[in-house]
Amino acid sequence: MNLASLLHAAAARHPDAPAISQGATSWRYSQFAGRVAATAAFLRRTGARPSDRIGIAMHNSAGFLQLLYACWHAGLCAVPMNSKLHPREFAYILDNAGIRLCFASPNLYSGIRSELPRDLLVLVEADANLFDEMAAGPPMPLHLGQPTDPAWLFYTSGTTGRPKGATLTQRNLLFMTQAYYADIDALDERDTIVHAAPLSHGSGLYALAHIAKGSHNVITASTSFSPADMFAVIEQHANVSFFAAPTMVARMLDDGGARQADLTHLKTIIYGGGPMYVSDLRRALELFGPRLYQVYGQGESPMTITGLTKREHQQAFAAGDFDTLASVGGPRTGVEVRIVESDDNDVPDGEVGEIATRSDCVMQGYWMDEAATDATLRGGWLHTGDLGYRDARGFVTLKDRSKDMIISGGANIYPREIEEVLLRHPGVAQASAIGAPHPEWGEEVVAFVVPLAGACVPQEELDALCLDNIARYKRPRRYVFVDDLPKNNYGKVLKTALRAQLERKAC
Repeated sequence: MNLASLLHAAAARHPDAPAISQGATSWRYSQFAGRVAATAAFLRRTGARPSDRIGIAMHNSAGFLQLLYACWHAGLCAVPMNSKLHPREFAYILDNAGIRLCFASPNLYSGIRSELPRDLLVLVEADANLFDEMAAGPPMPLHLGQPTDPAWLFYTSGTTGRPKGATLTQRNLLFMTQAYYADIDALDERDTIVHAAPLSHGSGLYALAHIAKGSHNVITASTSFSPADMFAVIEQHANVSFFAAPTMVARMLDDGGARQADLTHLKTIIYGGGPMYVSDLRRALELFGPRLYQVYGQGESPMTITGLTKREHQQAFAAGDFDTLASVGGPRTGVEVRIVESDDNDVPDGEVGEIATRSDCVMQGYWMDEAATDATLRGGWLHTGDLGYRDARGFVTLKDRSKDMIISGGANIYPREIEEVLLRHPGVAQASAIGAPHPEWGEEVVAFVVPLAGACVPQEELDALCLDNIARYKRPRRYVFVDDLPKNNYGKVLKTALRAQLERKAC
């Protein structure tokens, strides 16, 4: 079994179909497949052997996809890393994964090099010329491996502690790819996927489904997300889909050209990786129509636990069914989902517990971390660390990460519920609720609020909004007004940083 075989099959069926485009770079499928086979041979000539890990510390580029598929063609395991990481974070992953060969974008190379012992690995400065040189050599035959061979080490975002490497096998990624066709969209060579989000994360994972069907992969020219560029690309290409974090969707909604954009060619926006607040989702459905699909997954079960379909979005929107819009939908095809207590017994529908899942998409384990693997995969189920409840339809609604739940006076308070209410205020751009130590109640709710530019947000109005919508004991006891919320490289709010900020103020 080899994921690269899906590329070669697509190239055989559609040799002249556009495969990869980025600015002036344009490869057809026959060219892309040839470059991959030659690059695989290059990797082997460096001394890399099956199951060795190859680091990819690169911005989105055509070369990124060339290298990714070359790793698989050669039987190697790719370790893509977010290009926004600090050099020390790159160095930690390179050491943890036991990488001996890493490719880095030119503007990342020197920073990473400065953090590495000279004898740790071979770090290659990867520019377009290098990828052309690797593609010019002789090809090698496709490596025939096993379904359990590691294909992608997906390092968690590390919102707390050191990131862990989720070992995703060939089988895991094939299951994820097939689930795309089963649940999201049928694809063929007439489709386009635009990569504006990192290829090291969700966008790269969903490239697999499109490449296997001969679809066109368009990589935006800018290394930072631009709503205007996205609207322009949608106008230029056919049957456009893209993966976006909720923050990216919100930026598109707030862009001045959003209402004038021609969305005729837009097929699907797949969003996930963080909470999409109902207020933003309603605006997105008004602008984009029935084109939104929500995925809930983790690096440990890539992009594939539950989903809310385009039709379910539109039906709920038309009916004013905000409970459904606030959910993450039902289990994906072939995926089992449970809601469990701390003793791993199921809780009744409607009660909050930890979300656990089982499928062929669930990781093999954490790289070189047996204790974390045993704890997370106990009983054969992936314990996500996310809290939520299930309704009679099987739809799951997330509350929060278990570590973010606030316990005040013995009552469980879920920050997202508070954040949803605060964001209804017309002057609030962002909000995040955390628990702060309280001598009597254990914890009290503190809300960090980012006002819209120029907006006045009186605390009394926020209090009234909360008292009108949630129980009194959930109302924030303090508000902290800030210019922005700290986020990690995937756009998730760093509540650990917010807690640290409160601790510093208390000193």
